[in-house]
Amino acid sequence: MTTKTKSVITPDSDAIVTEIHIAAPPDRVFKALTDPAELMRWFTSPECPAKFWEMDARPGGRYRYATEKGTVVVNGVSEFECHGEILELDPPHLLVYSWMANWHDDKSRRTVVRWELTADAAGTRVKVVHSGLAQENVARKDYSGGWPGVLEMLKKFAEQ
Repeated sequence: MTTKTKSVITPDSDAIVTEIHIAAPPDRVFKALTDPAELMRWFTSPECPAKFWEMDARPGGRYRYATEKGTVVVNGVSEFECHGEILELDPPHLLVYSWMANWHDDKSRRTVVRWELTADAAGTRVKVVHSGLAQENVARKDYSGGWPGVLEMLKKFAEQ
């Protein structure tokens, strides 16, 4: 997938910051980020097909995500699984969750994904910050290319 969206790795190599503008209101974008049925429709690709998405979008709620075996391989893994806990929730502006993944060097290392949605006259500015990656060299490199594609898929879905 070709994408115009770019990620920036922070100077300390701990976080990846990716931003996009979506021509849809924040509540529409927020629903796409928190509704498991919607996540199944857009947070997937032929190279990395989603097997399931579970999302209990409330503080302290849990989520889980897994893919079928795809053509993407990261750290020797081609069937991806991640899970975590909702740390902060302020609909439709903020969603923060821990992110633990089976393709990380340390599968027990908790990283954090923070979605910030800001309304503007033409829709929503979306900023995703994935932090806690200083010791995850392979995953960090993959995320710097992966998050732009995720945001492009979110944009395409939310603007329909």
